[in-house]
Amino acid sequence: MVEHFIKDYVQKIATQPEKIEVAKKELEPNFYEIEIISSMQDAGKLIGKDGKMIGAIKTFILGLKAKEGNSYRIVVKSQE
Repeated sequence: MVEHFIKDYVQKIATQPEKIEVAKKELEPNFYEIEIISSMQDAGKLIGKDGKMIGAIKTFILGLKAKEGNSYRIVVKSQE
């Protein structure tokens, strides 16, 4: 669920939405890593000025933590 929302949201921000990939990995019980892979140009947009954009995404994820009891870490990577 969360990875689908993030992918849809990030694709609306990105200039190259077709290059966006989102993967969810379980690192420990109830602890997941969400990896967002984008073009180098879009990685900067996803992080945003002073990290405000990625901060907004993390704030949304905190709401899911309260509801589902899972913790998430978000990682943004760029591909060439």
